Amino acid sequence: MRFRHLRLSGFKSFGEPAALDLLPGLTGVVGPNGCGKSNLVEALRWVMGERSAGGLRSGEMDEVIFGGTARRPGFDLAEVALGL
Repeated sequence: MRFRHLRLSGFKSFGEPAALDLLPGLTGVVGPNGCGKSNLVEALRWVMGERSAGGLRSGEMDEVIFGGTARRPGFDLAEVALGL
């Protein structure tokens, strides 16, 4: 099975809709601390059925929903879609 793309909206640090296209071969995700690399992997785990808040580095499951910032309002729900 090959994952083709990951789409996120309102999941953890993703206050804006985001998309990651997964091209054939090896895909690496790099960036500075705090930019959301781990949250991409957790979104993948969540969409594949992870139901433990601890497994997603959260205290409660509602903490996976983007809570907002001083400039952006929070979301009421989180959406993650995995394209096969």
